[in-house]
Amino acid sequence: MLKLSSKFTACAVVLAFAMVLSVAAYARGGGGHGGGGGHGGGFHGGGFHGGGFRGGGSHFGGRNFGGGRAIVARPHFAPRIGRSFARPSFHGGRSFSQRSFAPHNRAAAVGASALAARHVNVARNANAVRRSLNARPINRALNSTVALRDPRTRAFITASLATAAWHGGNWSWWRHRDGGFGWVGPLFWPFAFYDIYDYTFWGYPYDDAFWGYGYPDLYAGIFGLYGYDDLMGYAGYLPRYAGRRGGNFDTYAYAPSNGRTNLAQMCGDDSRVIAGLPIEAFQNAIQPNEAQRAALEELANASEKAAAALKTSCPTDVALTAPGRLAAMQQRIEAMIVAVQTVQGPLEKFYGLLSDEQKAQINALSTTRQRPGRTAARAGPTGPACDVTQPALSEWPTATIDQSVRPTDQQRQYLDALQGAAAQAADTLKASCQIRPEDALTPPARLAAVARRLDTMLQAVKTVRTAMDDFYGSLTDEQKAAFDAIGPQQAGGRRYVRGRA
Repeated sequence: MLKLSSKFTACAVVLAFAMVLSVAAYARGGGGHGGGGGHGGGFHGGGFHGGGFRGGGSHFGGRNFGGGRAIVARPHFAPRIGRSFARPSFHGGRSFSQRSFAPHNRAAAVGASALAARHVNVARNANAVRRSLNARPINRALNSTVALRDPRTRAFITASLATAAWHGGNWSWWRHRDGGFGWVGPLFWPFAFYDIYDYTFWGYPYDDAFWGYGYPDLYAGIFGLYGYDDLMGYAGYLPRYAGRRGGNFDTYAYAPSNGRTNLAQMCGDDSRVIAGLPIEAFQNAIQPNEAQRAALEELANASEKAAAALKTSCPTDVALTAPGRLAAMQQRIEAMIVAVQTVQGPLEKFYGLLSDEQKAQINALSTTRQRPGRTAARAGPTGPACDVTQPALSEWPTATIDQSVRPTDQQRQYLDALQGAAAQAADTLKASCQIRPEDALTPPARLAAVARRLDTMLQAVKTVRTAMDDFYGSLTDEQKAAFDAIGPQQAGGRRYVRGRA
């Protein structure tokens, strides 16, 4: 009895001492959950959130001391108690290792496998973009200002690159009537400067490239059609990533290292050669006097400044969320408006100095220039250049949002406001298409029409963006991931959930 009592006393002393140490550690921020007074990183999660130490202090050694719940945590010293004083504790420790570490090891293996798969996908997509950019027809066209002044060439380039790293199967509804696309990966409105100048100086039938933008492009900004792996295939061609190596996914190994990438050429360039103003054609047509020549030079300088303004709107990073895409759209359209305003005054001044005969010569340039072929939908000047119909696939995906996002009552109010804003934007854009672009017969009139259309598009984007920020900001991280997955899912691509392969 004495020996038994002594052993019991010794165990009690050790237990009491352990409790004191645990409380002290907890007060210092090192017990139980670890960090910040016992409620942070420590043992709550990772490899320690399993059979043995669930909840920090809720279990003291699994089956130890009759399997009852304890009031202190075990992490610093319980394994020593298990080895020195009690076999059940030792077996409990072994059980902890088998039951707690093994599932997490399996989870880690699955996570590593998914990460490796994503790495492969991103590298494959980056290779696809690189192959498209390096294809001989595209490479030659991108390095020829003469070729880029043909809207058919630009449409061919955007169609090739927009689908290079995209694995969706349903793209016809967001393809423009001229065959091009409004989004090339993270870039909204490629070749914007050329589109503005083609319509301004050459008029109908060069209007498709500019007037083809409308609600489907805004819808693609709301419900992004590219998944994460698709978009990262373009990342190496953006300024933030160009020439870099390493990172979570070695996505940048395929990007050029010279700092001036072909994707940047599609976005904007501030060189006078790229600016697109037909200075020589004007001079040959009108034989300007000194005042007119000075005004034409002023217009050329303004054109160069406008191109530089557009270049500032080129994306430097990949926008993965709807708020990010809408912000990129707004930034791009605002830069286009600045570019138009920069040129408008000098163009009106130059045109105002011309005689009626010289004006006729300028206007005749558009009729003598080689014209691109018209699509079946635009065989003649019978209707507006911009789309006024809303494709079925750009209808609001109410059922999909309800099923995947599962908004609360409060969130549904924001969602209804977002849907209403999108409908309002569609109506606004449709209304601005009722004036036919071909009715503007002079360069100043056509540039004014461009300015009005851009103002309308900007208001549409702002309307949707405000509602989107409210709705998206009310979502949990899981709901945001579900919402981000809707676009790629609708487009027929892989099911995409952010953070998973």
